[in-house]
Amino acid sequence: MKSRGDEIRRRFPRLTMSLIIAIIFWIVSIIVPTTMGDIVVPGLDLKAEFLVWIVTVVITAVFLIRALSDALILGDIITDVFVKRLGIKQEVSPKRAFRDFMYIIIVILLAAAISPILGAVENLGSTLRNIITYIALGIILVLIYDIGRILYRIIEQRAESMADRLAKMAEKTKESK
Repeated sequence: MKSRGDEIRRRFPRLTMSLIIAIIFWIVSIIVPTTMGDIVVPGLDLKAEFLVWIVTVVITAVFLIRALSDALILGDIITDVFVKRLGIKQEVSPKRAFRDFMYIIIVILLAAAISPILGAVENLGSTLRNIITYIALGIILVLIYDIGRILYRIIEQRAESMADRLAKMAEKTKESK
């Protein structure tokens, strides 16, 4: 198993390049087709503009999917680190999901309490309120993601347990025949 550092060193550059390439092809999909005019591709009876647009959008989608796959793995690593920094133990239980939910409520309450105070600061009030809102939103999203991972693991474990029981029942009925 690779260390987190190795995984980040491998995935982050790939994520960055995939996003850059996706952005480049998205820009190409906007600019290039408009320069095609009324050129028709022989044999396909399609406008070249449409064909180039389709190809560039598909290439953009491929790189976005690749970026998403890397982002999910990096998201798991970052979520684990963040959750550890909050002092939450790395257990897979409904208790931990409930704790994450309680942290979400605390973050919302803190952001709601701090926001009016920061709003009163002259010249920077609205900017500071926005910063607090975005920080709170980021923390909430990480905690919601962690809750989703916990619930997924719990359901996965239960499904594997049920599959084992069904397999044993099937083996018993096969042996009894």
